[in-house]
Amino acid sequence: MNSHPIRQIIEACDRAISARDFDALMAYYADDAALVVKPGMIATGKEQIRKAFIAISDYFQDRLEVEQGEMQVIEGGGNALVIMETVLRFPDGQGGTVETTRRATYVFRLQGDDRWLCTVDNSYGTSLLD
Repeated sequence: MNSHPIRQIIEACDRAISARDFDALMAYYADDAALVVKPGMIATGKEQIRKAFIAISDYFQDRLEVEQGEMQVIEGGGNALVIMETVLRFPDGQGGTVETTRRATYVFRLQGDDRWLCTVDNSYGTSLLD
């Protein structure tokens, strides 16, 4: 399902995160969205999510790069569950770069104007259960 419109949205979000373009990023989130910042910490609403992304970018010295691997989109009832690989690259603190892959889960809601907005952003996926 690589041609699903949500894939293009997620790729645009990845570019916005890497470029620190948080205005562009917030255009893809619902007002009542939730972001898993890290296990046990959830940001809710666009204002908190924006602040969280700024803090995450600062933590990674503005060098966080995000891209996607395999993706499955399952639609039902005006929502879409996205299960995918998220590849993260960031500084290791010693002049090198760390690359890690997460199996993320996201939920998107179809709006009346046929736009998809993210309502749940969980880059940790089921590893939250560990």
